[in-house]
Amino acid sequence: MKQFTSLGRGSGGLVAYAEGQKSVCPQEITQKKRVVVLGTGWAGTSFLKDLDISTYEVQVVSPRNYFAFTPLLPSVTCGTVEARSIVEPVRNIIKKRNGEIKFWEAECLKIDPVKKSVLCRSNIDENLAGNNEFSLEYDYLVIAIGAKVNTFNTPGVMENCHFLKEVEDAQRIRRAVIDCFEKAVLPGLTEEERRTNLHFVIVGGGPTGVEFAAELHDFVHEDLVNIYPSVKDLVRITVIQSGDHILNTFDKRITAFAEQKFHRDGINLKVGSMVTKVTATEISTKEIATGETVNTPYGMVVWSTGIGTRPVVMDFMKQIGQMNRRVLATDEWLRVEGSDCIYALGDCATINQRKVIDISVIFNKADKNNTGCLKVDDFKEVINDICERYPQVEIHLKKKQLKDFVHLMKHSHGDDEFNIEKFKSSLSEVDSQMKNLPATAQVAAQQGTYLADCFNRMEICEKYPEGPLRFRGAGRHRFRPFRYKHFGQFAPLGGEQTAAQLPGDWISIGQSTQWLWYSVYASKLVSWRTRMLVISDWGRRFIFGRDSSRI
Repeated sequence: MKQFTSLGRGSGGLVAYAEGQKSVCPQEITQKKRVVVLGTGWAGTSFLKDLDISTYEVQVVSPRNYFAFTPLLPSVTCGTVEARSIVEPVRNIIKKRNGEIKFWEAECLKIDPVKKSVLCRSNIDENLAGNNEFSLEYDYLVIAIGAKVNTFNTPGVMENCHFLKEVEDAQRIRRAVIDCFEKAVLPGLTEEERRTNLHFVIVGGGPTGVEFAAELHDFVHEDLVNIYPSVKDLVRITVIQSGDHILNTFDKRITAFAEQKFHRDGINLKVGSMVTKVTATEISTKEIATGETVNTPYGMVVWSTGIGTRPVVMDFMKQIGQMNRRVLATDEWLRVEGSDCIYALGDCATINQRKVIDISVIFNKADKNNTGCLKVDDFKEVINDICERYPQVEIHLKKKQLKDFVHLMKHSHGDDEFNIEKFKSSLSEVDSQMKNLPATAQVAAQQGTYLADCFNRMEICEKYPEGPLRFRGAGRHRFRPFRYKHFGQFAPLGGEQTAAQLPGDWISIGQSTQWLWYSVYASKLVSWRTRMLVISDWGRRFIFGRDSSRI
């Protein structure tokens, strides 16, 4: 069994593998809390960029030494954008901070909440000298390791399908597309074999699957048909969706436009179908309405149907009593339930929002005289705290077009005095507004920024709490709970056509929206280097087309 190096809080000093190592006095080490960050995705990188590292000793562990701008992965699959244009080395990001952040390219194998340590293993070549395993101790742990692909235990998916979660996935898809065309033009193949090789199947009609289908269609009809003219009429693209429509999280107007455009472009939409098995040559689907099973030969399958929990997070969930959950649960402050010093953000976690229906505690908090009845004026002290603590109340008010909580009470009962039963009935529909946050880059980035702000003000908020009232205790919470602000979402549909659903129920579709997409994505890239590279890639594609070499 391999022994691993311990990087702990020893009295003898600190052992660290990092460039530019400098001596630090023991007093300086003990003054700073140690923060270990797992992952360098959207959540982890946003946290690191905004954290005040002068007050913490920060250590980062990730199996990848770069941050990838994942919304552009579909563009990488077809050569619209080069892979290196959307990645920024982690060490480039952390060197810009005033202070020292230690980074290790390794994978977290186990989290030990009792010993407050994590066991890690480097994925670097084992033939190099030294141990690959080590442990890190922490005062605060930030879990931001994302999620894995969810295959729903469908037979043959892992062995025969491509995925689109990582940069390496996009590069493999790009090579596979070219391989399918090169194989199709070889002499001696029948027309049916050529058709099979050029049948591209996308499983999943969400934003990623739809964008990839659109990118692939443009790649084929704008570039590949010019260099493979003999097979240009044999290409088929099929999108399989278990629901009745693609893009079902978007407005119905966008869904209808996308389906009409795909129909015009010749992209086959197979909705109401569930994949039951994937072999090396065929994909089996079951029609949900009729129960009929259909076997279809294919050249390449891309699986894009959701996310699942990584094994290290599953093991951690078992340790803290969350084994019956699908994903790691946190409170509204992104703190893992059952832990005071472990936080989780991004795709690996979800906020377990409290239900308002358990309302007696709030009622008793406002009923200072213990009369069993309240007037509207009695609630003035806790109204803001209710709306802040329970975001579903604010959503419910907007839906009912009510100004505030007081108007909700009057709207329900028409009087200024009510007991706890009337109070509960007024809020009976509120919890129906609760929804889990989507697993998107937008959510993860906002969570990282929020948590960094909490860490930066940890000391001052201990003395002067700014959060809502503690309805089950005295005083206030240290921080305001996390609130996600939705800035809209895009759905590129190919042919320089993009659909956008923006705040205020504003829907925009067309070429002008495509240029909005260009500007927004360019502005969201993490550095000027990547901005210039991506913009130059877009310009190169307009002038010279996409590169079809198999590299």
